[in-house]
Amino acid sequence: MGTRGVAVRCGLDRCTRAWMETTTTKKDGIKLVMCLTRREGTTRAEFQDYWLNSHAKLWARHAGAYRSKRYVQAHTVETALNEGLRASRGMGPAYDGVAEVWFESEAALMEAMGTAEGEAASTVLLADEGTFIDHSRSVAFIVEEHAL
Repeated sequence: MGTRGVAVRCGLDRCTRAWMETTTTKKDGIKLVMCLTRREGTTRAEFQDYWLNSHAKLWARHAGAYRSKRYVQAHTVETALNEGLRASRGMGPAYDGVAEVWFESEAALMEAMGTAEGEAASTVLLADEGTFIDHSRSVAFIVEEHAL
């Protein structure tokens, strides 16, 4: 039976509470989010091509060192809609893309980063990032997801 049948059967208020409890308290580890800006002199297309076709392969070779569960690249698209969203909210310029990497826990990531393999992976990946990412205009942070 679909969720609509369940909602009708058990009453909206009780189902809403149960749904919120299961979706907002379930923790699936942590995620590293990096909002990325390309280096000066590089087009967005060049940035995204390198990120997808070169850096992603490098990441894949080192992902095990971090014990990551999943890696996703979200590439900003060239569309007037982005400019409209930005302008209507008084926001700054768009990032060129967002990287998302999932991990079991903060402790597991810290442990993995502290190993010789993790430190070596960090050195290689950071050096490569420096060839196409302007770190001074990018941000990175750890989040917990709450699917609603």
